[in-house]
Amino acid sequence: MSAVLNRASVSRLAPGLRPAVDPAELRTRVVHFGLGAFHRAHQAVYTEQAAARSGEPWGITAVAPRSAQTVQALREQDCLYTLTERRPDANVSRVVGAVVGALAMGPDTKAVDALLADPEVTVVTLTVTEKGYHRSPLTGGLDTSAAPVAADLAADPDGPLGTVVGRLTAGLAARMRAGAPPISVVSCDNMAGNGAALGRVIHDFVRASAWPDRAQILDRMAEAVAFPATVVDRIVPATGEADRTAVVTALGVRDALPVTAEPYRQWVLEDSFAAPRPPWESDGALFVPDVAPYQLTKLRLLNGSHSALAYLGTAAGLTTIAETMTADWGERLVRALCAEVAPTLPAGRPDPLAYAVDLVIRFRNPAMHHLLRQIGSDGSLKITERWLPALRELRARGTSTPVLELALAAWVLSTQRSDASTDPAADALAARWGPATHPAETVRALLRVLGAADLADDDALTAAVADRLPALRAGHIEI
Repeated sequence: MSAVLNRASVSRLAPGLRPAVDPAELRTRVVHFGLGAFHRAHQAVYTEQAAARSGEPWGITAVAPRSAQTVQALREQDCLYTLTERRPDANVSRVVGAVVGALAMGPDTKAVDALLADPEVTVVTLTVTEKGYHRSPLTGGLDTSAAPVAADLAADPDGPLGTVVGRLTAGLAARMRAGAPPISVVSCDNMAGNGAALGRVIHDFVRASAWPDRAQILDRMAEAVAFPATVVDRIVPATGEADRTAVVTALGVRDALPVTAEPYRQWVLEDSFAAPRPPWESDGALFVPDVAPYQLTKLRLLNGSHSALAYLGTAAGLTTIAETMTADWGERLVRALCAEVAPTLPAGRPDPLAYAVDLVIRFRNPAMHHLLRQIGSDGSLKITERWLPALRELRARGTSTPVLELALAAWVLSTQRSDASTDPAADALAARWGPATHPAETVRALLRVLGAADLADDDALTAAVADRLPALRAGHIEI
């Protein structure tokens, strides 16, 4: 029987399969909120390589907002896990050792706060998805009327809190009160202006709190807390039982939390840190004065086409991105969407046509099994960022938008049922469907749920989207 993955069993692996750095030599200098697969396949890999190449002890303690079960499983493996790169020719697996601690945000509140106040911790990173920020769709600031946020504002900040925004803000406030050194808080979620968005909800939480020293905390944060913007890119499919079995075959150890990813990865960061950080550039990360050109290119081309493939592929009865690329419309969709959206991208961005070529290659990778339902989750949040700003810009210029209209129609179909949906607006969206409602009226109502009243009032747009629905219901994708 294969041994469980831990420090003892990993020491018996061939050197090329072991972590790039001895985890025993690392200390917690980075706190990460979000214990999901993306972080473990992306930021943790960059951090491990930075520690190995610099000789500096950059270790990560990861905080799971909800899943105490994942925390326990990781602890049982001494915080080690395997990463498998799914390459077209063959898979390549190894053990990653950058994570040196795992905490559950609620049960381990005191430990989380102690780390956030620790002078040796100078970086906090987050991968909590768009909905973890609890932003108002109308203002972009913190939605203080949201039940989880309101509960945190009313709770004792030293006790368990339900939101990452609440826990992080309370921890940062304690750090400011203690006069600890500056710290950088780095959003790694797919949102336009993610650094500014995170900074705003943190500041909004302080302002909305009942803390008597909130003005002083805000003043200190303005000097001592930075919120750099970032762009992250790596396709990380959901892990299945076959992946766990493959690790046993490849490495001879049992890993309860393996991650798989495509070979490609990218990390672009705004060079505006307030405190020491890992030298991520030693592993290829790019530090720039302004990430916006990279951010919009990735958000509107990669993430935008990903969402389009997810909803159209689902309408066609497919299950993975690779399957959509074998359909006669898959490659045409990616190239057409990139060409349509390209005029909305700022100067200094990567070439859209070359970017589209890379996307086609990445999406075609037959070793990847990226599920459409995973990509299509939380659509009300994702398409608001990925499609709607470009749609507004193009229509304001009088430019036709047939590809975005097609994609939007596929999303419209996906909203008809709220059961088994993780979308926070699922019930509100499903409620806009009625047997006697004209399709264009349904489209208008759905757009208003997204806070896109301007697009809902665009009669030509809503009619064009509605006209696409019959063919999509029949599974026909026409580009």
